[in-house]
Amino acid sequence: MSDSDYGNLVSSLHMSLRWGDLDAFGHANNTVFFRFFEEARITWLASMSLGGEGEPTGPIIIKTSATFRKELNHPATVVVRTYVGKAGNTSLDNWHTVTDHETGELYCEGYAKLVWFDREAHTSTPLPDSLRAVAAE
Repeated sequence: MSDSDYGNLVSSLHMSLRWGDLDAFGHANNTVFFRFFEEARITWLASMSLGGEGEPTGPIIIKTSATFRKELNHPATVVVRTYVGKAGNTSLDNWHTVTDHETGELYCEGYAKLVWFDREAHTSTPLPDSLRAVAAE
């Protein structure tokens, strides 16, 4: 896939693979990629002043997936890019890529469907206008 296939690029974040992120085979455990996605997504939303702790609304994940393209070994610095796809009334598609910060090689592609959530009522609520504005057509 090309970058434009994911939607609108909204964030790029450099992250380091830690030694403790490795599994018994000496490469990044698959759960590490979901942590990369989460950190990138939360950092991006915080940059928009959305969904923070103590706010009445915020995102929850209702679906997530990853496609592992290449083994990631320590030491490594990666770029986690976050893309925004289609927006629904209460939901937003997010895509992530994890690439080598020097070579651009793709390690992993990820997806998450976010639902905007009213934390007091415990129900979905319409997406903030600022999120809808960055969504892909």
